[in-house]
Amino acid sequence: MTNKYLTIYNSIVEQIKSGEIPPQTLLPSENELKDQYDTSRETIRKALNLLSQNGYIQKVRGKGSIVIDISKFDFPVSGLVSFKELASKMGMKPKTVVNELSLIKPDGFIRQQLQLGSKDLVWKVVRTREMGGEKIILDKDFVCHKFVPSLTEEICADSIYQYLENDLNLTISFAKKEIVVEEPTTEDRILMDLEGFHNVVVIKNYVYLDDATLFQYTESRHRPDKFRFVDFARRAH
Repeated sequence: MTNKYLTIYNSIVEQIKSGEIPPQTLLPSENELKDQYDTSRETIRKALNLLSQNGYIQKVRGKGSIVIDISKFDFPVSGLVSFKELASKMGMKPKTVVNELSLIKPDGFIRQQLQLGSKDLVWKVVRTREMGGEKIILDKDFVCHKFVPSLTEEICADSIYQYLENDLNLTISFAKKEIVVEEPTTEDRILMDLEGFHNVVVIKNYVYLDDATLFQYTESRHRPDKFRFVDFARRAH
């Protein structure tokens, strides 16, 4: 015999998948669900906890349970593509907001990441990426000035990689990536739509030119409900 909370869970999942309960809908309260399904409040809590664990709802303090958009964007872990290229492949019309563009003397952390000397300068580019009217990615790029002598907000709002390859004739070859889950920073919460979310997925990119020169360090900070990180692996024999 199926546990009552699993029956309730499956019922709500089916309604979410069918679109009967659309994304951003606030579910009825625990008391209302208790009456609707003629069960105990503890059973309802078990069903809601399972919905939360499996990514169907987000519990927001003071509001209740909000349905998450379960359609996610496939983000190729092993690929090296720009945001513009990724959005184009998905048929999306994204928006990029350039929050900061400055030529700076990097701090010790960035100098270490890019293996720079004390006199080297870098471009710092902070951009918020919007899809469907939601701010779901924060990109923080640090690009070596000696390879990229000039950069504009217009270029950053469009595609830095397109500019580097087509205008500066640089060949971007490969990247080393590190994926971690972190608590949102104050900057994340200001520049992204993170209400109700307690983590961001951070992809750290170390990007190299074709002569194996490291020229860019990037932190791409993603809202976790919008992306599915995918790869293709083949077993060696």
